[in-house]
Amino acid sequence: MEKFKEVILQFLKKEVKVDNIELEVPPNPEMGDYAFPCFVLAKEWKKSPNDIAKELSNKFKPNKLVCEVKVIGPYLNFFVNKNKIAEGTLQKVLKQKDKYGSSNIGKNKKIIVEHTSINPNASPHVGRARNAFIGDSLVKILKFQGYNVETHYFVNDVGKQIAMLVLGSEDKKNIAFENLLNIYIEINKRIEQEPELEKKVLELLNLLEKGDKKIRKKFEKIVSICVRGQIKILFDLGIRYNVFDYESKYLWNKKTDETLKTLEKTGKLFIDGFNRWVMDQKGYGLGMKMPVLVLTRGDGTSLYPLRDIAYNIEKSNKGRNIVVLGEDQKLYQEQIAAVLKELEIKAPIVVNYSFVLLQDGKMSTRKGNLVLLEDFMKEAINKASEELRKRYNKVNQKSAKAIAYGAVKFTILRVSPEKNVVFDLNQALSFEGETAPYIQYAYARICSILKKIKKINMKADLKLINKKEEIELIKILANFPDVVNKATNDLRPHLIATYLYALAQKFNEYYHIHTVLTADKKIKDSRILLISAIKQAIKNGLNLLGIGVLEKM
Repeated sequence: MEKFKEVILQFLKKEVKVDNIELEVPPNPEMGDYAFPCFVLAKEWKKSPNDIAKELSNKFKPNKLVCEVKVIGPYLNFFVNKNKIAEGTLQKVLKQKDKYGSSNIGKNKKIIVEHTSINPNASPHVGRARNAFIGDSLVKILKFQGYNVETHYFVNDVGKQIAMLVLGSEDKKNIAFENLLNIYIEINKRIEQEPELEKKVLELLNLLEKGDKKIRKKFEKIVSICVRGQIKILFDLGIRYNVFDYESKYLWNKKTDETLKTLEKTGKLFIDGFNRWVMDQKGYGLGMKMPVLVLTRGDGTSLYPLRDIAYNIEKSNKGRNIVVLGEDQKLYQEQIAAVLKELEIKAPIVVNYSFVLLQDGKMSTRKGNLVLLEDFMKEAINKASEELRKRYNKVNQKSAKAIAYGAVKFTILRVSPEKNVVFDLNQALSFEGETAPYIQYAYARICSILKKIKKINMKADLKLINKKEEIELIKILANFPDVVNKATNDLRPHLIATYLYALAQKFNEYYHIHTVLTADKKIKDSRILLISAIKQAIKNGLNLLGIGVLEKM
């Protein structure tokens, strides 16, 4: 639909002399394909919106692409040439195939996306998966748009939580990834009961920063066990990373010391009454609760913010960067952005997300009231297998896995990041409603139809695609590049999820009303091209969400 919009916008820019023109889509197709709200000109033109619409309608000359205009109240509504939509859109989809939807806006541009970055202290819970799913989808969208994307994972391998694990593991042998969660919960309880153990944790951190080789090995061993276990789970979900940045690097290469010296030059770094290096943050609108950002402990050991600032300085030298963070990190990230501003360094673009809630509410690794992602995915596969057994009396494990993983990802990604996800596994796996299985099934249904065709006639008469439902489908198909562009610019994968459901729903409606295989030969050929294009758009969209397609369900 880009060409049609371009023609309309050119006409309006010439007549109204306004640069930023917003077109709307009428609620009913019978009212037109695009509408211009004339009341935005009423004040400047000193006329009623209805009169402006009439005046503009008299100036418009129909052409090959936009064949008619109508005045409907304060709106000037444009009707595009339906034959041209079908021809232009279907030819474009079937020619571009896996590239359809990409406008290549990222060509020759590099971008860093940091996501997931789970503390290496236990197996991840379901709530942490939202970060990985959003981040991975953004990476796929940006790559699809031609960006050179580098995916980073920031490993907090020298934090207090790791020191606690090291302390909790002292009397244990042959520690496996599966043991870490219980060790972590156990040491938290012990510290609550014996507060003096806190000193031992801080001593470990002090020795580590002083370069004690024995302590460093203990930290590295625990972190290695955990990172390998976490990555195995995420890799199984199809999530990949290019670079693992370890916080310890910024200690060993003295970047934390360099960063403190750089921050001193701002005149805002000082030592407080607790002998800590802190950054004065007054004047940044962060509120009285956060007038300073604490960078070190009283004993001189670094805190996470100092290492994070060093990390951000390094990333800024590599180009534009994006970070995916939970909404509980909003204020902290504002503090980091304020520090970077003092250094005249561009802060990363932050995509904040809200929590994944189960029936029992929010999860916590420290307290142990959580559902592990690995267990949750196994349960999802079991439930998907049950559903397939009910439907077909047999289970294909590959299909069950694709359905289960798709269901979980889609349920999380379809919700706008700033909203909570309340997860219901049974609903997520349903073949009805706004779910991945519903969309995957629409794709499989088209594959089933196409398997019965010996050869697709690529020269079919596209003028025969003229039914109301077909035109609506074409318009949705034509809108895919715009949706992908908006998802790219706004960093919102949920826009693609919403689009896919609308496309699958419209296809299913169409298929119940119109025949394909039993239609007249010429109509059949044209409809085969239509559903082939729909199939391609569904595949491309699901790929951007990290969800696989199935040719048979």
